[in-house]
Amino acid sequence: MIIIPAVDIKNGKCVRLIQGKMDEETIFSDSPVDMAKKWESMGAEIIHVVDLDGAIDKKPTNLATIKEIMAAVNVPIQIGGGIRDLDTIRMYMDAGAGRIIIGTEAIRNPDLIFKGAEEFPTALVVGIDARDGLVAVEGWTETTKVTAVELAQKFDDAGLAAINFTDIHRDGMQTGPNIEQTQKLAEAVKSPVVASGGVAGIQDITNLLEIEDSGVVGVIAGRALYTGGLDLVEAIKVASGK
Repeated sequence: MIIIPAVDIKNGKCVRLIQGKMDEETIFSDSPVDMAKKWESMGAEIIHVVDLDGAIDKKPTNLATIKEIMAAVNVPIQIGGGIRDLDTIRMYMDAGAGRIIIGTEAIRNPDLIFKGAEEFPTALVVGIDARDGLVAVEGWTETTKVTAVELAQKFDDAGLAAINFTDIHRDGMQTGPNIEQTQKLAEAVKSPVVASGGVAGIQDITNLLEIEDSGVVGVIAGRALYTGGLDLVEAIKVASGK
């Protein structure tokens, strides 16, 4: 299992939100680039970068900063937030992105997933953000009537790199990942699943390892890394079984 540090960008700064609420932010660094370099230096194999403003604006907003991150680190970057069309996917891939995360458009325009995955095999990630089991879109401002499992199964034969599953109620709360729902989703699909939301400390990594056989291949960690509740070096060691 891999540990994926998150670098969320809002107004050019590295922030963390509470349950995705744009007005409940904590600024952890004025330099997202420096944070990405720090996580790489501590052993991160991949870094999760989200353009929070882009998710609301429906287009890349912090593009210059994201390009700086890609130029500054050698590990793959997976990018999400405001990616709504094939041209944007191509732009990021041409710029050096390792993976592209599609959230809202998986509901709005499912053909984008299939076309993107066909053009960039094993590079597309479907980000499924759920509130009480139902998929939320538009920067988590709107909850649909589609379940997380239904959406995941829709793209199970698309050749995805992974499905990122976030329990919105737990995001930024450090109350532990939703193990039950994560396992349920992973067992319902063939695609690899990455857990997200709620990681507080090393025990959460240990708990997720118990469902690794269900198809959970990684976990995205954010606030706990920034507050010191989770040590990235220790987490990587535990997750790798070394």
